[in-house]
Amino acid sequence: MKAILGKKIGNSQIFQGDSIIGITLLEVGPCKVTQVKTKEKDGYDAVQLGFEDLGKNKIGKSQKGKEFRYLTEFRIQKSPGDAIQYAQGTVIDASVLAEGDKVTISAISKGKGFQGAVRRYKVKARVASHGVKHEHRTIGSIGSSFPERVVPGKKMPGRMGGERVTVKNLKVVKIDKEHNLVALEGAVPGKNGTVVEISSQS
Repeated sequence: MKAILGKKIGNSQIFQGDSIIGITLLEVGPCKVTQVKTKEKDGYDAVQLGFEDLGKNKIGKSQKGKEFRYLTEFRIQKSPGDAIQYAQGTVIDASVLAEGDKVTISAISKGKGFQGAVRRYKVKARVASHGVKHEHRTIGSIGSSFPERVVPGKKMPGRMGGERVTVKNLKVVKIDKEHNLVALEGAVPGKNGTVVEISSQS
């Protein structure tokens, strides 16, 4: 099990042979193992990582007494009798990953506010003909004569984005261990500066 926290820096492109691939650049770690949970003691196996040392930075009341700004728990799938490779106090950096690894990324996607169904669900807009003035992007009728109510789950306007999104099988293209930078092939959810969870189950 490989696990680490990081922040999204932005998107770019690199050459691979004769082709160009899109990448997402992440600044990962260093993270510290703050707690190790076991099935015998806690009912499940997990490792808790702390990211972004608060140190002497100016912090709010809710963060007083805390060592790290972010704490995240990673579940570990292991066979009975196998030992957890992480120990409390261990520092993890970009060297935990290797080029060619396939990782799973979880982060909060960009919040896009209140949106209509055309943008939110890609429903077809209405035809621009007579009687459709100012109604091109409305969803039209939302009910029927029976049961005379809106059926639960109907695709309607509402809040879009700002949700936890998981993307699997992103390939690690490049690693800069000196600066704790990792380049992943493909897109990572969230805006620049978003905290991302990176894991790989070997």
